[in-house]
Amino acid sequence: MVSARIFPGKAVELILPKDPGLKYNPTSVIFLKIPTISHLQWHSFSIISSSRADNHILSVIIKCEGWWTNSLHDLINAELDKTEDKRKGIPVAIEGPYGPASLDFLRYDTLLLVAGGSGITPFLSILAEANSAASKSKFPSTIQLVYVIKKAEDFCLLHSISHMLLNQSTKSFHLNLKLFVTRETQAGVGIRELLNEFFKARTLQVNSVCSNYAAYGPESPSWMAAIAGFCSITFLIFLICFNHIIISSGKRSKMDKEKTPSWVVDLLLMAAFVLALACSASVAGFLRWRRLKKGIPQISHREIEALDLCSDEARNALEAHEVYFGGRPNFKEIFGKLRNESDGSNIGVLVCGPESMKESVALACKQESDCFNAKRTESCFTFHTLNFTL
Repeated sequence: MVSARIFPGKAVELILPKDPGLKYNPTSVIFLKIPTISHLQWHSFSIISSSRADNHILSVIIKCEGWWTNSLHDLINAELDKTEDKRKGIPVAIEGPYGPASLDFLRYDTLLLVAGGSGITPFLSILAEANSAASKSKFPSTIQLVYVIKKAEDFCLLHSISHMLLNQSTKSFHLNLKLFVTRETQAGVGIRELLNEFFKARTLQVNSVCSNYAAYGPESPSWMAAIAGFCSITFLIFLICFNHIIISSGKRSKMDKEKTPSWVVDLLLMAAFVLALACSASVAGFLRWRRLKKGIPQISHREIEALDLCSDEARNALEAHEVYFGGRPNFKEIFGKLRNESDGSNIGVLVCGPESMKESVALACKQESDCFNAKRTESCFTFHTLNFTL
């Protein structure tokens, strides 16, 4: 692990090292195991970073609500309370990433992202990918994010896109946020106040020795095929050698062949198979050891940059975002307004959150979309659903 951050809303962001050759698509998921907490439990989390923008790290953000996540929060807090010379680092085992083969959201002119609670995490990777894309023409020009949370403190989950909310880097697409806080009522609170209150984080920096092993991800099919081929060839070589050395290679009569016990042949087959596996595993282990021995480039710790909320650009961007307390979104109204603003473009609707939210959005999408009998000048809504874990 490179570093970790703890936010006021009891959320934890883990920044993990990865090999530059490891690429993944947005909305990908990894499995994490922290032996300090449990040697058996693996938990899946959505990656919030983009492999296009970050070559050496990947990030996940975790809302601490259960025993395992609360233990992680307490573990990082305990490390923060120690002096730097006594910090030992937190070992993390990674499996993955696993992700979609295709990116459906690329084909739309406008995106409507609807998230509830921790369901925001897959969309963070989509926004990071769109913001870092080399070819900006492939991505939607307008992205509207509807985020529904129970408490205002959950707003901290948007930390990774704070610069996008201020329009400091989104030159290729326009991002608009509609935030709904359902269980709190506050007057006169906007995005500026939420940024100041909930984006303050405590950062745990880990020394380079503790983060010297990167996540490599699944091996390539060609590499796996080469290992399988090597194992098969080794098996045949051992089998031929045993046949010529242990069993006499001279001319045998039919009676001599019958005298050779069948268990000897079976034993030779098993021995050749075991030795072939051992040789293949040794070769694969040696190549992996050489790869690890090279190490990874030292990753510089990225400090949290202070947000500039006083510039004219930031003020104008913050005024475009909307915050609502004490109520749920009216999806029919949101769809209707977006239809008028999109001017006949194709709109992709992606939803990640509770099942009740998915049903409400699907119903509104069905009522508002007239793809099959509408005029060509009218917008078409296409519904997709995502999960933030496997």
